[in-house]
Amino acid sequence: MATITAVEAPLTARWATLMWLLAIGAGVAESIVGATQADASLPALAAQLSVRALVYGALFVTIDRYFRHGVPWSRYLLAGLLGTVGLASLIYEPITWLADHHLADLNWSPMFVLSAGLRAVHLSALAAALALTFHPDTNRWFRR
Repeated sequence: MATITAVEAPLTARWATLMWLLAIGAGVAESIVGATQADASLPALAAQLSVRALVYGALFVTIDRYFRHGVPWSRYLLAGLLGTVGLASLIYEPITWLADHHLADLNWSPMFVLSAGLRAVHLSALAAALALTFHPDTNRWFRR
């Protein structure tokens, strides 16, 4: 009797999955740290965190249920949303701050260092996920 076995994802696709999940995890952590520093009303903060929770939850489901299993549209969705809108939102704030300030103006408080570290992890994971998502081995796996 013949046995049907699932084709295992190549290492590049497995690492891409991990990097997408790391990027989302860093985004969640950034949101939590940002909420502790926010100078906003509780209802406004709750609304913003609710929207972020929905977006991050939907992205997690997309990665876990579709991307991880090689569903082709999922990588274009992730690359399109996180690779463009997500990347732009991550670099917009630092660039606009630098346009109006000098590096000497940085406040090296523990919260700033934590936020900057999370942002660095977020950006690095996003860049790695994008590169691995369109690696030739991953491309072949998505086309199978």
